Amino acid sequence: MFKEYDVIVVGAGHAGSEAAAAAANLGSSVLLITMNMAAIAQMSCNPAMGGIAKGQIVREIDAMGGYSGIVTDHTMIQFRMLNKSKGPAMWSPRAQSDRVLFSIKWRQMLEQTPNLDFWQDTVTGITTADGRVTGVKTAMGQTIKARAVILTNGTFLNGIIHIGSKQFGGGRMGDRASTGITENLTDLGFESARLKTGTPVRVDGRTIDFIRLEEQKGDDTPGRFSFTNTPKLLRQRSCYLAYTDTRVHDILRTGFDESPMYAGRIAGRGPRYCPSIEDKIDRFSDKNRHQLFVEPEGWDTVEYYINGFSSSLPDHVQYKALTKIPGFEHAKIFRPGYAIEYDYFPPFQLHYTLETRRVENLYFAGQINGTTGYEEAAAQGLMAGINAHLKLKEKEPFILQRAQAYIGVLIDDLITKGIDEPYRMFTSRAEYRILLRQDNADLRLTGISHELGLASRERFERTENKKAAVEKSIALFEKESVSPDAVNGILEQAGTAPISQKVKLGSILLRPQISLNQLISCLPFLKNHFDQYGDLAGELIEETEILVKYQGYIEKEQELAQRLSKFESMPLKYDFDYAALSSLSFEAREKLSRIRPETIGQASRINGVSPADISVLVVYLSK
Repeated sequence: MFKEYDVIVVGAGHAGSEAAAAAANLGSSVLLITMNMAAIAQMSCNPAMGGIAKGQIVREIDAMGGYSGIVTDHTMIQFRMLNKSKGPAMWSPRAQSDRVLFSIKWRQMLEQTPNLDFWQDTVTGITTADGRVTGVKTAMGQTIKARAVILTNGTFLNGIIHIGSKQFGGGRMGDRASTGITENLTDLGFESARLKTGTPVRVDGRTIDFIRLEEQKGDDTPGRFSFTNTPKLLRQRSCYLAYTDTRVHDILRTGFDESPMYAGRIAGRGPRYCPSIEDKIDRFSDKNRHQLFVEPEGWDTVEYYINGFSSSLPDHVQYKALTKIPGFEHAKIFRPGYAIEYDYFPPFQLHYTLETRRVENLYFAGQINGTTGYEEAAAQGLMAGINAHLKLKEKEPFILQRAQAYIGVLIDDLITKGIDEPYRMFTSRAEYRILLRQDNADLRLTGISHELGLASRERFERTENKKAAVEKSIALFEKESVSPDAVNGILEQAGTAPISQKVKLGSILLRPQISLNQLISCLPFLKNHFDQYGDLAGELIEETEILVKYQGYIEKEQELAQRLSKFESMPLKYDFDYAALSSLSFEAREKLSRIRPETIGQASRINGVSPADISVLVVYLSK
């Protein structure tokens, strides 16, 4: 019934969908196995993509030829660029999506991908021979052969849903848990552990008094995630802000005795940066209110997602507290919030390619590695799909460095620093974030991806045209001068000193009070220069302004990255005997022996390994 596939991807969430698309587009024969064909890439939690640092990841996935950005652009109902009041390293795109359309669009794109087959079933374990994966076993009694397997099981591995004192198996509300895989892998010597996450109550928008909430509109000129010619967002739906108060907090506290978290029924640790509402009022008892984001689930539904009100308290406590929030006095709910506890596999058991160290050609991607978030999962799926294909073709692995992409930061953090709580990406995790901006993801990554064979020729040519246009624009600002008559009007209007003689155009743009669009409005030659690039003009204006204004910071960070790269890639053998190096601290010997870093750079980022320990290793290797 089944042929032997090059790659089997288990799970069709965000990680599995990107993994299947990447491997298939590169030429591997792929089978995507999912428990529910109607829930491909389902947004199980909030119906949004992007956000702080997460938006950069989505743009990187798109630049690499992945699908997440394209799907988001086709299905978004609101777009906002976050952190615009800060420097461009912090700018982060975020889009509210139509939950149903998002899943439908993902399925359409996967079904149009060559080399990709589908099978609806539950995988119960993998098959192996001589330390190498050979396929999977399913609940329907199928044994399907493959040369590589990518596990992207999300929160389904032995998942348990908690609502107050009630608990039942499930990977998310309405879908059963996946059993057998954890037990199979632990029998093979893998180490597993438990984590938890949660989701909030869903509310009928017809029963919300929006007049009492703060409206949060999208950007006046909404952007896009994809660097391709995806549709522009012509209309948007608003989100809203609401606030809890002490009355709400007091009601929530009455349910603590029945809380699975406080009663000890949940062993797994939850996400630090997305805590439940009961966790927030317990940890921040000095705060009289907490902000909630009231987000629509789609264009044509009345369902609203109450972001910030995640809870596993009894449903009657959740409902009673909800109705004390101003604007929600008459609210009706579609379903209560709940917590879900699930298995994951600490990612020190992986290579940088996301291939497991114990079983050859077996890859893990997404929440199975301890991450939280669609974006982090999708990035891992993309990388696992690429590397599974490359391994089968006996080609060099593809590994992104920390100075190349947020995706590189993500994977390095997972493998090097380990996980004891769900991992979420932030801009603060990236030491080279001025280089890893959302605006230049295509310039950083599309050429590399095209060489791999993933990013299309069309994407590559568009990026090369943009790169050439940026260089011409920068040269224009270095070469052209402007007279006082031409610019003094906007300088005085902006509250900055006028000029008394001709000066270089670049020196005017360096002034923090002046934007490139202001200069374009008063300098016809500048307007003509950007207009010639048509649809590319908007991206070009943004890129040029950033490179002119922040040139010094960018160059400094590039120099630092190049200086550190000398030792970053210095290899360490897997069987290196750290215990024999008495000059290393005891903690370093212990951590290095457990994690088995592949490079000096990775070793330097392990908690407990000091700069002195790294110096010992470098001296030893240099000999």
